Amino acid sequence: MGPAAAPEWGDRSTQPGGGGLLVIQVLGPTRFWRDGSEVGLGPPVRRAVLGLLVLAGGRPVSRSRIVDVLWGEHAPPSATNVIQTHVKHLRRLLEPDRRAYAPSRLLPSVGAGYALRVPDGVVDLDRFRGLLSAAAQAEVRDDPQGVATHLADALDMWHGPPFADVPALTGHPTVRSLLDERRRALARYADVMLALGRAERILPLLDEETAAHPLDEATQARLIRAQHALGRRVEALAAYDVARRHLADELGVGPGPDLVAAYLRVLDEAPAPPSAPPAGRAAPAPVNQLPAQVADFTGRAVELASLDGWAAAGAPDGAAAARIGIVCGTAGVGKTALAVRWAHHARDRFPDGLLHLDLRGFDPRCPVPPGTALGHLLESLGVPAAEIPDDLDRRATRYRAETTGRGLLVLLDNAASVDQVRPLIPGSGPSRVLITSRDSLAGLVALHGAHRIVLDLLAEQEALTLLRSLVGTRVDREPASAAALARQCAYLPLALRVAAELAAFRPAETLAGLVGELADQRRRLRSLDPGGDVRSAVRVVFSWSYRQLPPPAALLFRRLGLHPGPSFDVGAAAALAAAERADTARHLDLLARKHLVRAERPGRYVMHDLLRAYAAGLAAPDNPDAALHRLHAHLLGTTAVAVDQLYPADRAHRPAVDRAPGFPDPTAARAWLDAELPGLVATATAATVATTAATATTATTAATATTATTAATAAAGPEPGWHRYPIDLAATLYRHLEGGRHADAEALHGCALEAARHCGDPARYGGALTNVGAVHRLRGRYELAEAYLSEAVVVLGGCGDQLAAARALSNLGIVHERLGRRDAADRQRAALAAYRRAADRYGEASVLVNLGNANNRPGRLGQAYDQLSRSAVLFRETGAPVGEATALANLGDVCASLGRHDEAAGHLAAARDIFHAAGHVYGEAVALSNLGRMRGIRGDHARAVEDLTESIRVLRSIGHAYGEASALNNLGEVLTAMGRTADAVTRHAAALSIATATGDRDEQERAHEGIVRAQRAALRPAR
Repeated sequence: MGPAAAPEWGDRSTQPGGGGLLVIQVLGPTRFWRDGSEVGLGPPVRRAVLGLLVLAGGRPVSRSRIVDVLWGEHAPPSATNVIQTHVKHLRRLLEPDRRAYAPSRLLPSVGAGYALRVPDGVVDLDRFRGLLSAAAQAEVRDDPQGVATHLADALDMWHGPPFADVPALTGHPTVRSLLDERRRALARYADVMLALGRAERILPLLDEETAAHPLDEATQARLIRAQHALGRRVEALAAYDVARRHLADELGVGPGPDLVAAYLRVLDEAPAPPSAPPAGRAAPAPVNQLPAQVADFTGRAVELASLDGWAAAGAPDGAAAARIGIVCGTAGVGKTALAVRWAHHARDRFPDGLLHLDLRGFDPRCPVPPGTALGHLLESLGVPAAEIPDDLDRRATRYRAETTGRGLLVLLDNAASVDQVRPLIPGSGPSRVLITSRDSLAGLVALHGAHRIVLDLLAEQEALTLLRSLVGTRVDREPASAAALARQCAYLPLALRVAAELAAFRPAETLAGLVGELADQRRRLRSLDPGGDVRSAVRVVFSWSYRQLPPPAALLFRRLGLHPGPSFDVGAAAALAAAERADTARHLDLLARKHLVRAERPGRYVMHDLLRAYAAGLAAPDNPDAALHRLHAHLLGTTAVAVDQLYPADRAHRPAVDRAPGFPDPTAARAWLDAELPGLVATATAATVATTAATATTATTAATATTATTAATAAAGPEPGWHRYPIDLAATLYRHLEGGRHADAEALHGCALEAARHCGDPARYGGALTNVGAVHRLRGRYELAEAYLSEAVVVLGGCGDQLAAARALSNLGIVHERLGRRDAADRQRAALAAYRRAADRYGEASVLVNLGNANNRPGRLGQAYDQLSRSAVLFRETGAPVGEATALANLGDVCASLGRHDEAAGHLAAARDIFHAAGHVYGEAVALSNLGRMRGIRGDHARAVEDLTESIRVLRSIGHAYGEASALNNLGEVLTAMGRTADAVTRHAAALSIATATGDRDEQERAHEGIVRAQRAALRPAR
């Protein structure tokens, strides 16, 4: 065999004179070429020395480090001499024409070591990373073909494991990280090639990768998608089955969301596009979230025409350039008004919906993080909360998949930066994203070619036209004064509207008089703030308008600046102002007429961020802490009443707080919670920040205290109101949020836990740990849930709170059951014993329900029957009808499995009636689901389908993922029995998707078994 051919990627122009063309290969066996001919490197130790120098990337490597890697604690006495000898030989290979004793340019001595300083393009590892960088740049340019080409070239650099012939480096951390780099590159290459419709090019690579990593779900999912894309449905289904069995046998877990999603696509006969919704979930109806247009919109004809042209322009090859529009300009210039005006005008261009999200980018207290924004957008697109991924990257991927190929307008208002909005750009297709920002967002223009409109101040005639529409003919009677008023407002629409409202409020006064008064106000404010920019002009107008307010309305305006949430209602405003609701409503109406607040919808208001900042500055001397504590008390009390109305049975297990006046019905309570939830999260976040800041200040004071009194005051900790509010609010909302608002639950309980760390109360801290762990359980993060709940058990046990410790234990038992741990039942029995020691019969009954549900499986149905029967009796005796109904609903399901159909029907009907009387929507839906399953077993298929369809509708509407998955599996089983096998597969597939997202092993297994059962039934000949 002749000498091996040299790689073709070297570049002679980069080589130093006299040494020829050099190529070093380390991605595979370690090899070296000079001028196209391979040159032997010598023994393994010499190759190891070269490998360490290559891995250092030009940085010096000390001789002691080389000795340590090659020999560890067993280095021979001559180790240093051995290394020097190998370095000498490497220098001869690299620079054969170097004169004796001349310093080496390519492998110089540096301190007590050496550095490899070869030009770019010599080492294949450097070439590999350069190609990865080129691929990343192509991705920024939205050039998928370029991405694929660069990644293919990068992967071609590999000829086996790095340093395959150097055993000393096999376990080196940097070598292991190189393998991870290749796997990431291969994954990205596979994704791009699948998107380009070239699955045949990546199938061999994926076959090798899945064989090497059988437990890597992402790679297995890519293999299945590639096989599916090539029409190899049988092979794809077989690959999924093999992967599922590997996971069960090796790790004791079921497939994750990516693997299940690939499988569900295969269940359709034809390959599904990336944007197709999961099986069983219909595409959502178009949504229109646009705010109302501002009245008397004036001018901006050029800008509106520019937006029309942008929207009409095509996007070549799906590039982002024509899909991103930006309206930027100073605060108050009318960016949002322009964007909303155009969006209403152009709404027919976007048949799939119009989304709107205020990113609050310049609100220092609570700008919306990209991950939170993606969660809101995905919910708006109809993605169930349980299916929304947790991390930012996966959310962005899901968002792009949901928007690809759809005609949407996404209006992102008040963005702070490119980083905030880049993940929110829709996937390829006809969708457009329109962004407003005070920032120029230059990165989107430079890298994505976004269409940018810089919105300037109104032209003088436009400003006068706006004034004329607001104050009438007085503008024509006093043109000079009107022009002066427009100048004083800096031609800003927001300031012009505020000033015009003042003029309209004083119809007998001339515009000249108002102009003079405003000029005087400007002179007095200039002594305090000599800046002459636009914001100074706006502040003058705000101050002028504020001075015209009656004292109660002025007080309310100041206090509203303290509210950290995106909106507020009359009750919250009244709490801040310490005023009656009726008076507050009148004052809000006055503020709205003066354009100092805006009515978002009846009874609910928002403030422009400039006005909010101005009001907050005025409130500083106004005892803001007292106002915020009143707001917290109002929100907590109203939340408690709303939750009591919706979930009355466990009121005694919620914090004891002063309740506000009640709601007329559960519908009103739920509507208030839905509208107020963003504000509740925002106020809890602000209170937590205040707690942390107060704790830090207290610690500093204690550390520097010079008197016993000062030290004692500091030791008492921060004022209790700040930390109690987020803790009590989160505990109060627990039952409401567990039904599907998991992202809000995680944020709120995270605030509570942070606040509890500083409060010095182990019982509150343990309760917060339990709630955080329970949220992780609901979201299927069982390892995290186990960690929090285990700590909660220790903390609560240590402080002697037996009831709270029992609740943590019971939640931990559910987690262990989901993880397949053998001690799951032991945890529940320990919780049961704790409740019994505390003589808490309600808690005892709750744990018996958990035990009964855990035993609701073949071989343990008798135990489940006894436990659920006892639970129903205990709930009945303690006067907890909803708890009794919960036990009866589960007992009916067990009776159906035991063949006791009449008894099952009686229990389920009783449970349904109790739930209905109590207004417990979730419980009634679960009872209906179990009733439908029982009727299916009895052969009453038509009524079973009716019951289950209604149950699924309700469970989906309230966001209860576990219940929906269970009901879908029930319906799939009934449909299989009816011979409607294709419909059955669809329902089981939908259940599998949900159960995988939540991590529910039982419903996953039911779904898998149901799909196989339906497919086998479809193959049987009809009788």
